Amino acid sequence: MIDALFGSKTRVKLLYLFLNNPGKSFYVREITRLIDEQINSVRRELSNLLEVGVIVSSTADNKLYYEVNQLYEYYGPFREIFGNNQKSTRGGRVEAVSQQDRWQQLVAALSSARVVVVAGALVKGSASSVDLLIVGDVSHQKVNDLVQLIEAQEGRELVYTTMTYDEFYYRLSVHDRFVSGILTNKHMVLLDADNILKEQ
Repeated sequence: MIDALFGSKTRVKLLYLFLNNPGKSFYVREITRLIDEQINSVRRELSNLLEVGVIVSSTADNKLYYEVNQLYEYYGPFREIFGNNQKSTRGGRVEAVSQQDRWQQLVAALSSARVVVVAGALVKGSASSVDLLIVGDVSHQKVNDLVQLIEAQEGRELVYTTMTYDEFYYRLSVHDRFVSGILTNKHMVLLDADNILKEQ
């Protein structure tokens, strides 16, 4: 069901809009102005989100309004991903969530991944030609969903690659040029389930 939520730029923009405005409703033309997308695309994606249960609709003043469904099963995790990247401290002060925190929230959805490295355009000062490396028996659909989500957040296309664990382990052991090119440049390790990178 969650896989069905991702797949278009308009859908991701809608999720950002609704999940950053819980309790606030919007009508279609207002939404098209706010997210700067075509009305037909907006209507299609609103229908998709309604069907899954992420949003609910109501009528007032002869207009159809939409708002996020706060009783939706995955409302909490979605707020973590699509919220305004702020969190409350113990004293009630609000501070920004770090970039690494955001990445880790996203990567948590890739339950079968064993190594995840970000570099290139996603890490300041990195000259790597690859932005995201994912190692493990991970569904291509889930990887595509994750990449589209990050691209929407970053406003750019990403260069990414996936490998099986055995292939990565072999390439790492023979100092393969492609893998070394990622790891010798500035990078950030989001996941290293078996501490394989610490052994290098």
